[in-house]
Amino acid sequence: MKKTKELIQQNLKLVDVVVELLDARLPISSRNPQIDEIVVGKPRVIVLNKSDLANKKVTNEWIAYFKKSGTNAIAVNSMNGSGLDKLMTELEETVKEKMEKRIEKGMRKRPVRAMIVGIPNVGKSSIINRLTGKKSAKTGDKPGVTRGKQWVRLKGNIELLDTPGILWPKFEDQNVGLKLAFTGSIKDEILDIETIALRLIEYLCEKYPKYMIERYKLKEIEEDGLMNMENIAKNRGCIMSGGRIDYTRVANIVMDEFRSAKIGKITLETPEDLSTIEE
Repeated sequence: MKKTKELIQQNLKLVDVVVELLDARLPISSRNPQIDEIVVGKPRVIVLNKSDLANKKVTNEWIAYFKKSGTNAIAVNSMNGSGLDKLMTELEETVKEKMEKRIEKGMRKRPVRAMIVGIPNVGKSSIINRLTGKKSAKTGDKPGVTRGKQWVRLKGNIELLDTPGILWPKFEDQNVGLKLAFTGSIKDEILDIETIALRLIEYLCEKYPKYMIERYKLKEIEEDGLMNMENIAKNRGCIMSGGRIDYTRVANIVMDEFRSAKIGKITLETPEDLSTIEE
């Protein structure tokens, strides 16, 4: 992560605008707090990716929040390309004045140069491939696929510098780590999947009880999160010999169905949550 931070800082002078990529389901937890310091002074456009998995109403609230804070934000879906045309237009508009001044000074016209930054597994490579119409960047459903910087020519008059995902060294708030684990931004292999799934079930049963009852045919939401997990397991046939609960299997089912929005379009954070943190 230290090398990635240095890579971004070294190449910042080469770009006109920074694209900060966030997960629309958790714009607070997926935003590296070091990014403001790293890219200070550069125009920025925020992209809320995976908007197809998030609550649309809350996504619009986030867009309004960022705009009020002085940074334009765009909701995109890297899987079908929705919102990417708007992103291209926004990048050109953001640096339009700078490019016009270059021409006035007699300098030749050149492509807009942008840098894309974000934490692992937030969809950078998928977006780049959509914008280029080909597999210019490696993609994967696990964090850490992009290994080094690479310039990519996009449709239109834009060049994009891709960088590896950058996580911060330490989470001051354990809830941040949990939410990143829920969405797959931290490798499942280093986590206790059963415990993470239990925490997710507890959260969803509290915040989205209707979704959980409908998806998993629950009679009611129990106060004990483990009982809810066991009831889901029974309804999904996650039972081993002797009637024992297969916690690993039910954990994977819930995690996969949350990440694919089969439980519902769920956003884990709102602008109100950010106000509470700042207070």
